[in-house]
Amino acid sequence: MSITQDPAVSVCFVVTIDGIELGSFNTCEGLGCEVVIEPREEGGNNGHVWQLPTRLKYPNVKLSRPLTRDTQKVAKWFASMTTGFARKTAHIEARTGDGVMVARWGLLEVVPVRWTGPTFNPESPKVATETIEIAHHGYMMEPGA
Repeated sequence: MSITQDPAVSVCFVVTIDGIELGSFNTCEGLGCEVVIEPREEGGNNGHVWQLPTRLKYPNVKLSRPLTRDTQKVAKWFASMTTGFARKTAHIEARTGDGVMVARWGLLEVVPVRWTGPTFNPESPKVATETIEIAHHGYMMEPGA
């Protein structure tokens, strides 16, 4: 492996929704898809069961980080859902510690599902974190990909 192709050992995930940056997150879970398989048995054929692909299913994406000033942007995005519902396009960029983009995913028709704020407990002093969960309808092909 050459020096220019080092794996992204330490990354952050920068999230933008329709061009508005929500900031960077430390963890990102749920990027993926699954082909839903429907088994079909054929009469007179006892050797196997047909496995037919039916649709793609996308899990929700969960992003977490310590509280920052960008938390207000997330709150504003969630609050905008009370005045009208509009699905948006999102981009998640994995970046190295020095800001070099390693990978990028475009998500179609994003909807905020859940925001979880910090737990304040004086007996357990931990970093105050937040988690957002978003649903989407699939991935967007990037130009040149």
